[in-house]
Amino acid sequence: MLYKVFLVEDEIVAREGIRDNVDWKSSGFEFCGEAPDGEIALPLIEASQPDVLITDIKMPFMDGLQLCKIVREHLPWVKIVILSGYDEFNYAQMALKLGVTDYLLKPVGVQDLTPVLINLRTLLDQERSERESLKQLRNQVEDNLVLLREKFLLRLVLGGESSVAAIEQSQQLGLEILSKCYQVMLIKINISESGLPFDYNECQRVESLVAKLVGIHRDAFLTKKDMEELVIIFKGDGPDQLEQESAFLAGLIRQEVEEKTTCKLEIGLGKPQQRLGDLHRSFTEALVRVKDTSREVDNGGLRKLDQPALKNYLESGRADDFELFFDSTIRPVGEAALRSTLYKHYILLDIVLTNAQFVSDLGGNADQVIPENLRIEELLAGIQTLDQMRDAVKRVFTSALAYRDSQVNNDRAQIIRQAKDYIEGHYTDASLSLNQVAGQVNFSPSHFSAVFSHETGQSFKDFLTGIRISQAKKLLRMTGLKVSEIAFQCGYNDAHYFSMIFRKNTGLTPQQFREGARKSG
Repeated sequence: MLYKVFLVEDEIVAREGIRDNVDWKSSGFEFCGEAPDGEIALPLIEASQPDVLITDIKMPFMDGLQLCKIVREHLPWVKIVILSGYDEFNYAQMALKLGVTDYLLKPVGVQDLTPVLINLRTLLDQERSERESLKQLRNQVEDNLVLLREKFLLRLVLGGESSVAAIEQSQQLGLEILSKCYQVMLIKINISESGLPFDYNECQRVESLVAKLVGIHRDAFLTKKDMEELVIIFKGDGPDQLEQESAFLAGLIRQEVEEKTTCKLEIGLGKPQQRLGDLHRSFTEALVRVKDTSREVDNGGLRKLDQPALKNYLESGRADDFELFFDSTIRPVGEAALRSTLYKHYILLDIVLTNAQFVSDLGGNADQVIPENLRIEELLAGIQTLDQMRDAVKRVFTSALAYRDSQVNNDRAQIIRQAKDYIEGHYTDASLSLNQVAGQVNFSPSHFSAVFSHETGQSFKDFLTGIRISQAKKLLRMTGLKVSEIAFQCGYNDAHYFSMIFRKNTGLTPQQFREGARKSG
């Protein structure tokens, strides 16, 4: 693997001399860019994400020390080598305070720079090896924690833990299990066609689907009894609430699994219990009901939203026709959703995200056009009746339709839409840059940057970061992926840098966000 190096030097002869005469590859590097001063260098450094920055100190507009300070704040992993023709102690002192790796006096020749590069390569190799070792260690710890949690939950439903011991162990394992009421669901996985051999991969697909759906419900805990039986523990404020939530989730699980796999499910629900020590009673009842195939779980008339109807209305409908659209498409689902908090959350989230995606596809900023996209929890809290649901949904659709109508003859919107489509399709690529996207829409980088900022109200960098952070939030809320894995899936090769950007944008570390999401549920 070659590390990337970026050069900043205002003297063109010196810059070209270093660029063209150093054998970068044999030193373990690739030359990824250059600039004549710090101001021009910053966006290029942001785009190329180098491992090493070589910079002169005395430059116009923004000198090397100012550049180093900004790079150290925003890209802390970058190794910095200072070049200076000024043999003054105060420059070296300031450079050392900024965490500069090396300091060379000009003129700098190949014989001076090559040993520094080799030392840097050794240092970078060592740090990479340490990160890999730390990653493996963290993975082992996290895997062990997941296993310990699963074993604890299984002992809990089997009656193998006293209430006091269960409370103590749940706290040690980071599980907020205490509540006013508890219920157990047992899911038995059956191959759809009798006589077929056991299919491990298909069972794993079922488990993955169930885990994803349980992840939406923050007061539910999933564990395995064996390869073909999954157990879900629910907690809540009362029996009625638990029975509604668990019945809805049972129906949703059955529907998702039987649509997307070859398996059939037998699902049993035990009665709610008020004491943690009685959880095994609910499990026993769930076990009995699974074996009694005549007692099917009632999913409360579970229905999904008609997505083609929603998209058709967004593409060709009129705001004046909303009442008719609501009555025919949303009201039948809405009436059932009001009987279950989880179902209501599922339906409203689907509506808001469909509208937000539509606006985004048109080149708009969904968060600005549809502010409800940022206030889902607040929106849900304000909906207790069908009239309130209709009013909330109407606001969302009216905003989306108004934006659609404003963009009909906007040529720039088409360009921005193409650019956004490309960004959304490639945000997982850590090397995605403004220059790359500008090339896709046949604009110069500077012109594209100006047009993008004017049309969307935010810079390319902020838009890309917003997409990555939004996806990271979803993965933190809805999956059990490690932070390092989420960082990679969101376009960040360095988990530490991802954590820094995430905290800068949300005010929380990824782990704090994940824990806060669970607590708020």
